[in-house]
Amino acid sequence: MSLFDLSGKVAVITGSSRGIGRAIAEAMADHGAKVVISSRKKDACDAVVAAIETKHPGAAISVPANISSKEELQALVDTTRAHFGQIDILVCNAATNPYYGPMAGISDEQFRKIFENNVLANHWLINMTAPEMVARRDGSIIIISSIGGLKASTSIGAYNVSKAADFQLARNLAAEFGPAGVRVNCIAPGLIRTDFARALWEDEARLKVITRATPLRRIGEPHEIAGTAVYLASPASAFMTGQSIVVDGGVTIGGDF
Repeated sequence: MSLFDLSGKVAVITGSSRGIGRAIAEAMADHGAKVVISSRKKDACDAVVAAIETKHPGAAISVPANISSKEELQALVDTTRAHFGQIDILVCNAATNPYYGPMAGISDEQFRKIFENNVLANHWLINMTAPEMVARRDGSIIIISSIGGLKASTSIGAYNVSKAADFQLARNLAAEFGPAGVRVNCIAPGLIRTDFARALWEDEARLKVITRATPLRRIGEPHEIAGTAVYLASPASAFMTGQSIVVDGGVTIGGDF
């Protein structure tokens, strides 16, 4: 059996109508999983399902949900179970960052929104899906964090604080679920060419600074995160839990550039 075989597994991926989430969904479907495409916009979700179904008929469904709504997240879980029977893999990818600038300028509402969507929503969704994984003594939960959780920033500080919290969320849950064989890990991407990060990579001056400090001398593409997610979902990572894998082109290692 292939170490990366996901045949017979069902994966729910939030924020999967574009960017990193979409790349993960497509890669998991390529490796045999049934995938649930979810974001706020139904048309965008349906388009991804249609694209996946051209290669893998019957492998994907669309279940739109707003991660800020606990009720919609529960509907996402319930609809997945009704259609595919169970959930084996959860990828918490959707996130929010409504503010760029020094933390002194962020409003309470913006700060709350960042934490509610980037941390609390993950907590909700994990607690909706983990019990069945624990009962089966098998499952993989993946949180898409960020190298921002490892670094300081003068422009996305609150976002970085939320992503640091995701690292600790994974560690806590890995300790809780580990005795039942359920694994919880994070992926920490660097700057990836997505719509979500457009404000960063479309700034030519900022992009020049970032790429100069990156050993690979470029930013990442969404598909370059997908392989790590497949690894964490598959038997290849059966003895890994509570960890955070950095995929950033080397930017966090530092060095003289």
